[in-house]
Amino acid sequence: MKKGFLSIILHAHLPYVRHPEHESFFEENWLFEAITECYIPLIGVLDRLQNDSVDYRLTLSLSPTLITMLRDELLQTRYLKYLHKLLELTEKEIIRTQKQPEYQKLALFYHRFFQNTLDTYQDQYNCDLLTAFKKHHTTGTLELITCAATHGFLPLLNVSETAVRNQINIGVKTFESNLGFSPAGFWLPECAYYPGLERLLKEAGITFFFVDTHGIMDASQPPRNGVYAPLDCGNGVAAFARDPESSRQVWSSHEGYPGDFDYREYYRDIGFDLDFDYIAPYILDKEIRINTGIKYYRVTGKDLPKEIYNPKKALAKAQQHAQDFINKRQQQIDVLSTWMDRTPIIVAPYDAELFGHWWFEGPHWLEWVLRLASENTNSVQTISCSDYLNQQSSNQIATPSASTWGDQGYYSYWINETNDWIYPFLHKAEADMEKLASDLQGLALSPLQTRALNQAARSILLAQASDWPFIMKSGTTIDYANKRITDHLARFNYLNDCIRKNRINERYLTALEIMDNIFPDIDFHDYNPCKNSAPNTY
Repeated sequence: MKKGFLSIILHAHLPYVRHPEHESFFEENWLFEAITECYIPLIGVLDRLQNDSVDYRLTLSLSPTLITMLRDELLQTRYLKYLHKLLELTEKEIIRTQKQPEYQKLALFYHRFFQNTLDTYQDQYNCDLLTAFKKHHTTGTLELITCAATHGFLPLLNVSETAVRNQINIGVKTFESNLGFSPAGFWLPECAYYPGLERLLKEAGITFFFVDTHGIMDASQPPRNGVYAPLDCGNGVAAFARDPESSRQVWSSHEGYPGDFDYREYYRDIGFDLDFDYIAPYILDKEIRINTGIKYYRVTGKDLPKEIYNPKKALAKAQQHAQDFINKRQQQIDVLSTWMDRTPIIVAPYDAELFGHWWFEGPHWLEWVLRLASENTNSVQTISCSDYLNQQSSNQIATPSASTWGDQGYYSYWINETNDWIYPFLHKAEADMEKLASDLQGLALSPLQTRALNQAARSILLAQASDWPFIMKSGTTIDYANKRITDHLARFNYLNDCIRKNRINERYLTALEIMDNIFPDIDFHDYNPCKNSAPNTY
């Protein structure tokens, strides 16, 4: 008998990285690696579960920037070129490792892996992975939800309610135009919540969202059921909280499954290990070593020489860890069901890119979790948050506390000494955009002026992405993050000036539209604060 529910949510997001002005661009590899190691393996999991008639529920959040990139013809073409290059490299590796049978087995393994990826992407789904996800949504096994337009950090954009409203509404509209239906759920970027945000979510037709554990535990009223039941924010929009135990088992660098010694080592790649002249055609500009995705070693252990990776042994370990995960959820549910006033739901949200990219065996672990949860021999059943809400006649009313799932639980990772300089510029640009929309309201505008205003709005949204301050704090590709912020703000300021002076250079505007061709249906009128002014009531 099922005594409790498990809801796994994967958040799939990448920042908008598309550079048609260059023949190739390194940061576009972020998308290509995620498609290869995460999204296509996830589709393989869903296809196998469907073929075996497994009764499961899984939730996938697709960010609008990722949706747009997956549908972009330029990026689709470049991804095919990327895959063919990897296949060429694995063919060379098969020859190079002829006298190293254990390595050659892995070279053959990667060749099969990349060939299967190509077949799935090109032949099975015609380069459109959204059709694969929608297929599984249609069966009722996969719930698809979305996120803010460019993953803007909403609490820090809340200097302007118009800014937050457009991040939410444009995100929802992008999802609807590409998937053909409205999402019920919404992934708050970085799980960043502030009281009152639920009003804008309700306006957009959203019925639930997610917060970190302390968002519920520190709510305006003590939660009667802890984090194992949602709160009604007072307007019918439900807040679900992350379960700390299931998160720790996957995320923790000390206790988490991905650190097991048998799993593939992410940080050893032939792009760094092999002779430079040999690997040069497959690295950045034939000069800078980068990951190729071909990795021959396993985690092994701290401060030990890395041992060769064994895929079969790693997959067996993933099955063991899946069983351990389900066992621990059963133990939780057995305890929770003794005192809760309703059926408990354990909410386990993760970044989708963990599964396959950072944790190569992650998709197989997930598949086994879903298979095991479907069996009648345990008390756990997977469920979507929409289905859970449909089963509950009412939920406790309370307002969650301001929170994120970032370091220390609040906003410090996105505003600190490394990135706080950006916010005055973002807020000024937003205010300038709103004044443009307000001043031009009701005037007869030419098609060229309308194009320029819409492009200015795109530049605002792209500058607001939370990815850039995150990168500045984490210290990875800082120069690129700085450039993205400054470029988008510079484009906005240029357009603002041209519009004000009515001196729009159509050739340059067209170039900007080609480079930043996201949100084709954007309407600058939505930046007029008066258009959306309404009483702050439920």
